[in-house]
Amino acid sequence: MTRRRRRVILLAGAAAVLGLATALMLTALEDSIVFFYSPSDIAERGLASGERIRLGGLVEEGSLVRGQGLTITFKVTDLENAVAVSYTGVPPDLFREGQGVVTEGAFDRSGAFIADTVLAKHDENYMPPEVADALKARGVWQEK
Repeated sequence: MTRRRRRVILLAGAAAVLGLATALMLTALEDSIVFFYSPSDIAERGLASGERIRLGGLVEEGSLVRGQGLTITFKVTDLENAVAVSYTGVPPDLFREGQGVVTEGAFDRSGAFIADTVLAKHDENYMPPEVADALKARGVWQEK
């Protein structure tokens, strides 16, 4: 075997190993990627139960209901559509109606969105960038 042939085989083997490593890494990341959706996106697409997503928008006025124990229900809206959310846990201190929120969770088999994480704004001028972008794209949110 000539020196040139060995070098070509070595480079081809290295490229194959690199390609395999990249494919394995992307496959592993696919399970941990969580996509962001607005309520209108969900109304248009309809998502499968069990699929983890981030749902963002505004907490709809008059929709917050405190249930038994630490369970709360509320609606997330983009001022066009709304999605009912159920969350068990202590919400962030600044969580309230009319404010920006991003929830992370999944739809159950009955179609209810069960959140396991709720993120709220941290001062009066802040809204999560994903929420602001989605609301701006729909033309239903203006900056103050």
